[in-house]
Amino acid sequence: MRVLLVEDDEPIAESLTRGLSRYGFEVRWVRTGAEALEAGDFALVLVDLGLPDMDGLDVCRELRARGDVPIIVISARSDEVDRVVGLEIGADDYVTKPFGVREVVARMRAVLRRVQPARAEQEPVQEHGRLRIDRRGRRVHLDGAEVDLTPKEFDLLVFLAEEPGAVFTREQIMEAVWDENWFGPTKTLDVHVGVLRRKLGDAASLETVRGVGFRLVLT
Repeated sequence: MRVLLVEDDEPIAESLTRGLSRYGFEVRWVRTGAEALEAGDFALVLVDLGLPDMDGLDVCRELRARGDVPIIVISARSDEVDRVVGLEIGADDYVTKPFGVREVVARMRAVLRRVQPARAEQEPVQEHGRLRIDRRGRRVHLDGAEVDLTPKEFDLLVFLAEEPGAVFTREQIMEAVWDENWFGPTKTLDVHVGVLRRKLGDAASLETVRGVGFRLVLT
């Protein structure tokens, strides 16, 4: 998942970039508001308010005017007024410095979970070649025939199909499909991947990325 980080403090930006990368996020770091507004499309944006060329609130306001990308403010400003203004102009959450990477990741995942149902309503059916995924009806068809999937198998397929070709870590998958507080063994994931591979056949490939996790390649 591609994340845009707008932060002029180099040590903070480098630390956050490394931390988010360990959780499987692909981070692009820019230092100014102008760079942020020219950066293109991302799945989520992290914006510091104290930027050298413009106020981060103005960046949030402009990004929100352009579309519905999730925005999380990261700032040393802890005043209630700043929080309220940030949320009122369209930010989805507000994290105060200093913060830990795990807190930021948790906030990011919470925001993404909130926006995903709305997007699923807009695009309830995904067509991927021979594969048809009906999110609302929780049904999957392969070459027109329904595939019998358990609830977890369906959730696993839907999660990986959010970004075909993207690599998701074991931890990301377990937290998204099973439980966000999951800290146990991930053997159950291997079992479900194996069964899903058998049921989907050559219509999709669930590739193992050694030492990282899995990715779904749709044919």
